[in-house]
Amino acid sequence: MHFPFSIQPNNDDERFMLEALKEAWKAFQKAEVPIGAVLVQDDRIIARGHNQVEMLRDATAHAEMLCITAGEGAIDNWRLADTVLYCTIEPCSMCAGAMLLSRVPVLVWGAPDLRHGANGSWIDLFDKPHPMHTITIRRGVLEEYSATLMRNFFQKRREEKRVIENGE
Repeated sequence: MHFPFSIQPNNDDERFMLEALKEAWKAFQKAEVPIGAVLVQDDRIIARGHNQVEMLRDATAHAEMLCITAGEGAIDNWRLADTVLYCTIEPCSMCAGAMLLSRVPVLVWGAPDLRHGANGSWIDLFDKPHPMHTITIRRGVLEEYSATLMRNFFQKRREEKRVIENGE
């Protein structure tokens, strides 16, 4: 299957979020929750990630975590100064904590996550000032595309489950 969206980015945030959506699409095709992330430094992508929780049998293998780790390797430094992390879905508390710890200065995310979102949908870990680090956050970038990918994924999963349960 080909990437399901035809998107013409209007700015850098949309351009890089489109790349994160392509990562999410990779996860979708592997029957992983379709979340993708890219890490940008100096206007170029230095790391990519998509969910691999099922494949790796690791609850911490979120797109953002894998992308942060790859980014730290790419610049040979755990401090991700001067970077922007793009992720298709509002980060969970684990990923939000990793962003704070790795000093990501800017976060851009697409659609909210009502069950796990750590930027206000469930809890807001960025609300209280951090003693060491502040993250600038831009949300809602290409939101509908990210939300559509998630909806389609879970509809497909429910249909597959129904087929199995009914012996079809």
